[in-house]
Amino acid sequence: MNKFKKNNLEKSALLAQEFTSDAYATNEQGVAYEFDRRWFNAMWLLISIVLLGLVARLFFVSVISHDTYAYTAQGNTLRQQPIIAPRGRIFASDGQILADNEPNYILVYSPSEVQSKTSLSEADVNSNTSYIASTFDIPRELIDISVSEATKTGEDVVLKEKVEREQNISYKSEGKLVPGFIVQQNASRIYPQGENFAHVIGYEGLIKKKELQQRRENGYLLTDRIGKTGLEFQYENSLRGQHGMSKNIVDSREKTVRNLQDDHATPGRDLYTHIDGDLQKIITNRLKIELERAQTQTGAAVALDPQTGAVKALVSLPLYDNNKFVHGVDSLTYSNWITDQNRPLFNRAVSGAFPPGSTVKPVMGVATLMENTVDAGYQIESKGGLMLGNRFFGDWKVHGFTDLRRAIAVSSDVYFYTVAGGHGTVKGMGIERMHHWMTRFGYGKETGIDLPSEIAGTYPTPEIKKDLVGEKWYVGDTYNAAIGQGFVSATPLQVANSIAAIANGGTIYKPTIANYFQDVDGNKTMIRPSVVAKELSSQESILVAQQGMRQTVTQGTAQMMQSVPVEVAGKTGTAQFGTQDKVHSWFVGYAPYDDPELVILILTQGQSGEISSSTMPVARDVLQWYFGSRDKDSPLLTDQPNQEPDETQ
Repeated sequence: MNKFKKNNLEKSALLAQEFTSDAYATNEQGVAYEFDRRWFNAMWLLISIVLLGLVARLFFVSVISHDTYAYTAQGNTLRQQPIIAPRGRIFASDGQILADNEPNYILVYSPSEVQSKTSLSEADVNSNTSYIASTFDIPRELIDISVSEATKTGEDVVLKEKVEREQNISYKSEGKLVPGFIVQQNASRIYPQGENFAHVIGYEGLIKKKELQQRRENGYLLTDRIGKTGLEFQYENSLRGQHGMSKNIVDSREKTVRNLQDDHATPGRDLYTHIDGDLQKIITNRLKIELERAQTQTGAAVALDPQTGAVKALVSLPLYDNNKFVHGVDSLTYSNWITDQNRPLFNRAVSGAFPPGSTVKPVMGVATLMENTVDAGYQIESKGGLMLGNRFFGDWKVHGFTDLRRAIAVSSDVYFYTVAGGHGTVKGMGIERMHHWMTRFGYGKETGIDLPSEIAGTYPTPEIKKDLVGEKWYVGDTYNAAIGQGFVSATPLQVANSIAAIANGGTIYKPTIANYFQDVDGNKTMIRPSVVAKELSSQESILVAQQGMRQTVTQGTAQMMQSVPVEVAGKTGTAQFGTQDKVHSWFVGYAPYDDPELVILILTQGQSGEISSSTMPVARDVLQWYFGSRDKDSPLLTDQPNQEPDETQ
């Protein structure tokens, strides 16, 4: 035995010596070490133990504890959540914020999340639905319908647009998160100035399916909110930012286990408007007071910069609160609005067409001179009306002999009947040539303002009358058109814009509310004034119309405006409609006369015909404030003005 061990040892030593000798022979510079085989065996033993342990662990996880780990894995889910881009804010020119954002939570049902979970029994589904209905105060029927629809389409659906903080805490703290029902962080609008600017700003709301189909390729989600009306709709593409995406591993309690990736959102651009916040409030509150005296609730007002077309104020009464639409207007409020005969949701300033009455006469004066019907000094006598065949066309009073300037100032109907349709020795210009000049100044077509739902109004021709009522055109129709009645209809904005062209010497601009956009880095994109047409007529004819409007204040129907601290040029108008004793009362003017900064138009719709003008007191008080102290403490800047109207004419 000892011999065997000795021989074996000697043989091993010999082999080791041969091995080291060979290694040394191939590397003469190297150092040879004796190799001990015991270390080699120990290394292989260690590797074998580790491998055996790994195999055992794999068997334990995949076979013995399969159910436990499968259940745990179901609770860990890849959650991709959009990072909602903040919507651009909207500001007045004086810095007042008109549209802002506030954080919000919504309840979403996601069918894809249900598919990734263990299937539930019908009893569990009913229990979960009842739990969701009670927790979030949602009708059970609404949940059933929404879940059924989402399951068919495979798309997420919003069940509640505003989850209260307490509801969110309760849902997540009770530890019973129902598969598929997810509370997501979102953002919604808030309108700090509320109803005073609602017709300009509009509102945003949850995207509809049809809207999503049109916008899906632009990155819109079914949980998105988009502009529905007003500037919110008009500038949707600029106000909306680009969403980001957050990818996280979450557990069964929706707690983030690991963040994988965040693609940051790009905020929308802020919109700065030309709207003068205080001017808008002053006009709104003063007009409210006057409408009460005029026994009506409906009216409109426009204020423009005649040198650029910038819209400084745009008012439509009655008002509505656009905040009501942010999270889905309740059915009772909406029903009251749409059944109200005064139509508070209707923007009268751009969508309401009314007979403009005598406010057309300055433009008619320009047409008279441009067509050489009579010269500016030619006098026509008004005896209170004129006869056309067996029909009498009345004037509102006897004016005697008037030339063009005085005819504008005292608003002589007979003068304009005559130059339009002809009478006696004067051959009128006729409706076709009237149509040419009136449409040149903007009647019968949209102004192009940056608001949706603008209408064109109507300035008639024989063909238009034929289409409307199936009758031919008569000279009497021309008479009516000459004083802004009959088949003539215009929006308050159109009338204001036509007078802006008179004020600035013959340029018609596209009215614009937006001034510039500003991105998150402070870069500005300006909205430049847009000229529709220049040199609408000769400067001589424009000057005569301007002088006639100035005489309206100094000697004519708008002498109330003399109390304004700057010289005002203006034109009054009264238009009858229907069979009731109701009229539309108008005033449109500009100031200062020698260097116009502001055009203002006031309309009271359907005032009692038994009272004096309700528009001039409003215009006077507004212009006194605007060109006076611009008092920040004026009661007209409060939501509940306490001021009695001055009825002095």
